[in-house]
Amino acid sequence: MDLDSVLTRRPSPGPQAPRGAASPQGTGPGRLDRVRAAAAAVLHRTAAVAAVLLALSAVGMMIGEPVLIPSLAASAAVLHHTPTLPTAQPRTVVVAHLLGAGAGYTVLAVAPSAPWSAALAGGLTFAAATLARTPHSPACATAVVVVLQTPAPERFVPLLFGATVVLVLGGVAASRVHRAAPRYPVRWW
Repeated sequence: MDLDSVLTRRPSPGPQAPRGAASPQGTGPGRLDRVRAAAAAVLHRTAAVAAVLLALSAVGMMIGEPVLIPSLAASAAVLHHTPTLPTAQPRTVVVAHLLGAGAGYTVLAVAPSAPWSAALAGGLTFAAATLARTPHSPACATAVVVVLQTPAPERFVPLLFGATVVLVLGGVAASRVHRAAPRYPVRWW
């Protein structure tokens, strides 16, 4: 349920309407119920995103490595806002981020760490994810992070894989906790 669709204005009867005329569709107790349901859905999704990002942050603090990177925050938003779309499915999230890391390290192997090479890595990620049928826009940012921050691959890639799995498991848990939430995932692979 989309909050905008719940809160759109509907015309109300004017002074010329006959007495006792039915109120327009969408007003009254039914509308209040829809507003409450939309607000509950927003709160649930917000709490789920915050919880999974806090979990990644806590893991990073415990192991002394940055596990929470901007692209994973974007993935959490995609996953919890549109859990039924192909871009949010587990295979897409995990594979696309790994392709992004691979593209970043590939570009670093042939070019210096620079904004232009980071842009090239982002484009390469887009192409690779499209060809692999795993379109996930935040993965392009993973490639940019790899090129600009140059993390050691033997540490970064396993952490990235683990973090994407945590995102997916967070999505599964969130869809099971809230009865009205759409089931996640639609498909695992």
